[in-house]
Amino acid sequence: MVGKSMTLKMKTAALGIFGTGVALLLTTAPMSGHHEPAAKFDPAKPMTLKGTVSKVDWLNPHVHVFMEVRDAKGAIASWAIELESTVDLRRSGWTPETVKVGDAVTVEGMPARNGSRQAWANSFVVDGTGRKVFTVADPVPPPLPKPVPPTPRWPDGQPRLGPPAGAKGGRWDYPGATILAEQGVKVEADRHGLLKNINDAAKLAPFQPWARDLFIYRQRNFMKDDPMFTDCKPQAGPRIYHVPYGIQFLEERERKRIRVMMGAGNQNWRFIHLDGRPQTGTPDGNSDDPLYFGHAVGKWEGDTLVVDTKGFHDRFWFSNGGLPHTPQLHLIERFSRPDLYTLRYEVTIDDAGAYTRSWVSSWTLRWVPNEELPVYYCQDNRP
Repeated sequence: MVGKSMTLKMKTAALGIFGTGVALLLTTAPMSGHHEPAAKFDPAKPMTLKGTVSKVDWLNPHVHVFMEVRDAKGAIASWAIELESTVDLRRSGWTPETVKVGDAVTVEGMPARNGSRQAWANSFVVDGTGRKVFTVADPVPPPLPKPVPPTPRWPDGQPRLGPPAGAKGGRWDYPGATILAEQGVKVEADRHGLLKNINDAAKLAPFQPWARDLFIYRQRNFMKDDPMFTDCKPQAGPRIYHVPYGIQFLEERERKRIRVMMGAGNQNWRFIHLDGRPQTGTPDGNSDDPLYFGHAVGKWEGDTLVVDTKGFHDRFWFSNGGLPHTPQLHLIERFSRPDLYTLRYEVTIDDAGAYTRSWVSSWTLRWVPNEELPVYYCQDNRP
């Protein structure tokens, strides 16, 4: 009942917001592709701050550098400058020692929407050297070896979803898509699922009107209501295979289950049961049903792992970008590994509460050998 009640509220809110304004929203000029920080900071109000570093807070979900800024009247105020995560910054070569307390710096960026003394840094320069620091490039997978090694297998011939026998660690990363879209639909979105062109929104999936309108609302608000962003709630469903920092499959064959580990969020995991148990997932939950991740039962069909998952509630976003779902959500996922470096993921979405028919989406992930999941927690700090 809780899930149904929440879904009804979402429908009512969406229809109330858009009942008279959908046409206007769909004809508004396209929105540029800002990253998720635009949910908290206002890109329409560029600003420049000059001051002295007072503290470096090297924690997730975003690093903060505190600086003392003197205004035109000589008064000093402390500002929190927000940067990317520790994982993204380290990947780009930056460390907690990149800037030091006492360094004079100039920051160009955008202020917090709530009027607090916080800003997102688009540019961070150390005045003494003129060096621009804390820049982050989009992650690019390394070139594939030639020839690409074949699919690693267990002694019984079943494909391995983790490292080859004898190898140490590894993870799946670099998703080939960052937003859930029906197969054959081509759209551009940033790594958080924010569309480059808002006019693409309606074609992503066979939406019911309320679900389409709610999705557009979430996009136009830069996904500021994302439960993972606001409250660090788990991410689940296909979103697991979109978010940055990768996943791992821990194949617990003696227990006839797979534990899917996630690098983002709060280091959560989901279970896929392979012991032939019945599909007992319900929207009200049970002892085997964690609700956020549903109840997943799987079996191997040749070289493809087929996973049936149901029993979700609707208190999380099941996709990057904020596509809605209801407790009727039912997923059929297919995982296959045609070679060492490629994981093919296909998902059939069936949710009669939010969509007019079932639909399919698919993409690939890249194997990263000899690397574990990064240490990342959603809310180590949040000024």
